[in-house]
Amino acid sequence: MTQSLTEWLRDSRLMVVEVDKETGRLRVKGDADVCSDISCAQGTVVVADDEAHATLDTLNPGDIVRVEGAPGQPQRIVVLRRVWDELTSPEL
Repeated sequence: MTQSLTEWLRDSRLMVVEVDKETGRLRVKGDADVCSDISCAQGTVVVADDEAHATLDTLNPGDIVRVEGAPGQPQRIVVLRRVWDELTSPEL
């Protein structure tokens, strides 16, 4: 059975739970409230519209992200929504 675009978007979104900048680890929570740890390498790219030079340091707990690349070792982390945008969303 194939997923609809809406289901794929929902399932590919993760919430940042914790950022350990020193070790390059990121803990994220998926749709099923299951947490996973991700090890970020030197080459992991962080993309955010509100940051010209986004890095792991610019991620915050509560940010909604999409992780691209091999499971557990992302090549790219795309910030979809910042925590402060999530808190002010009328969807709450």
